[in-house]
Amino acid sequence: MRRVVAAMAALVLLITACSTGDDAVARGGQFQFVSPGGKTDIFYDPPETRKTPGPIEGPSLLDPTKTLSLNDFSGKAVVLNVWGQWCGPCRSEFSALEDVYKATHAQGAELPVEFLGINVRDNEITKAQDFVADRKVPYPSIYDPPMRTLIAFGKKFPTGAIPATLVLDRQHRVAAVFLRELLTEDLLPVVERVAKEPAGDMK
Repeated sequence: MRRVVAAMAALVLLITACSTGDDAVARGGQFQFVSPGGKTDIFYDPPETRKTPGPIEGPSLLDPTKTLSLNDFSGKAVVLNVWGQWCGPCRSEFSALEDVYKATHAQGAELPVEFLGINVRDNEITKAQDFVADRKVPYPSIYDPPMRTLIAFGKKFPTGAIPATLVLDRQHRVAAVFLRELLTEDLLPVVERVAKEPAGDMK
């Protein structure tokens, strides 16, 4: 009987440990990343075959007292860039991201696009904040050192592939995944195409 009681107690502890409030936003959605045999550029077409990720939200890099969420960009295509100031390719691809940001925002409401960074593995927040300030990064980032937000894309999402960029359509379904450093000419046509797609039944 003592063994049964001990086993039950251990089970309760395990369940409790797996149900912390911190994990509430760290869960997957319909979209589950599957390794495409070494490909670094993956496209999900036609649009009706796309799936939505789980919740994506977390503290703002520049002001951790505030929460940033994918839901802040309802009705807009979103470019999600996973980056770290410690990552050389992340630093060098910023000019391309900035170019695409400026090109899409120059078109205003005709091209509804927003950008959201996810800053990972930067345990010293000030270093990441200094990078954003020095480079005048024009879009916000979620501060996520443990990479918890990436669970939204499934357990098999390659967390070692930094930088990574995901393009979500206006319904926030995953339209494209890039697991490499990008150039302007790589990203801009994809973002423009996805943002110009019919909005469909917006949530």
